[in-house]
Amino acid sequence: MRKAPALLCPSFCLPRETRGSQINHGVSVLQNVRLTHTIRRLLPGHPNPKKQVLSNPAFEQRMIHPDTELRFISSEIGYGVVATKLIPKGTITWVQDKLDRVFSPMQIDQMGAEYQHILSTYCYRNNAGNFVLCWDNGRFVNHSFNSTCISTAYDFEFAVRDIHPGEELTDDYGYLNITEPFRAMDEGKRRKKVYPDDLVKYHRVWDKKLEAAFKYYPKVEQPLQKLLPEETRHLCSQIAVGDEKMSSILTCYFDPSK
Repeated sequence: MRKAPALLCPSFCLPRETRGSQINHGVSVLQNVRLTHTIRRLLPGHPNPKKQVLSNPAFEQRMIHPDTELRFISSEIGYGVVATKLIPKGTITWVQDKLDRVFSPMQIDQMGAEYQHILSTYCYRNNAGNFVLCWDNGRFVNHSFNSTCISTAYDFEFAVRDIHPGEELTDDYGYLNITEPFRAMDEGKRRKKVYPDDLVKYHRVWDKKLEAAFKYYPKVEQPLQKLLPEETRHLCSQIAVGDEKMSSILTCYFDPSK
């Protein structure tokens, strides 16, 4: 495994942009404070982000589901992405788009410490070993061992159960190719830590949930569907009715030994 620069390890473990708060993932409180100050600078009309929803035209154009908003969850968790309306099972909740930036490890190594700190906070790693910086609120989606959303092999995420108003959109960081293991908040589950090879261990569990969600794909409103390539939309429709086999989430795995 490539040894990342100090600032990229282990916070690069907190893919999709550290998903809001990193305090619950063992990352320093200082980073969360910096995040708060950054948001305040971006949104001067919100002097106290803890007490207000972060809404601004700059945040409205996004490739995460439109019926979501960024909220302060708690001092322990920090910020998170919350549903403002019911998001049914089988709904696409996020799409990787052309505005997302992809950085190779070499590019990151050549950057200064300040850039590395930002990227280590807000990136996830794809199956090529490159780091993806989401430009939208997707970077604030927090970890859960019982996530409401799961990544697919097609560069988008599904709601794998109904997400109710006020409920967080969450991901299991186990399928985001973290670089170092970390202990997450205790959710009363058997799993307590997230590991770099969790995709190898648990892909069948996640595949089963995705296959169930795919059946609802043509039955629910899909506001993000227009962002998918035409061939991907057609393939999803075929998977939904059983005419094509879904590619396993295991295809998202990056094997650092290769």
